[in-house]
Amino acid sequence: MPKKILKGIVISDKMDKTVIVSVERTFQDPFYKKTVKSRKKYKAHDEDNRCKIGDEVEIIESRPLSKTKRWKVLRILKEAER
Repeated sequence: MPKKILKGIVISDKMDKTVIVSVERTFQDPFYKKTVKSRKKYKAHDEDNRCKIGDEVEIIESRPLSKTKRWKVLRILKEAER
C-alpha cells in the first residue's frame, strides 16, 4: 500500500526536530452541495530543523516516531519570505 503524501504550510517550528503542518482540504457538503474548507494539523519530523514558519512543505506518512508524530517532512516546496 503506498504511503500518503500531503501538502501544507508550517505553522510552528518551536520544537526540536518537529514542525506542525496545517493541511487544508476542500470538499462538497453531501446535503447542501456547498464547498467547504477544513484544516487539520499534523506533527511532522524535521531531522535537520530546516523548516521555518510559512514554508510550504510535503509530508509523508511514516511509522510512529513519538506519541503524536506519524509524519516526516519529505521536501520544502516553497520557502517563506524572510
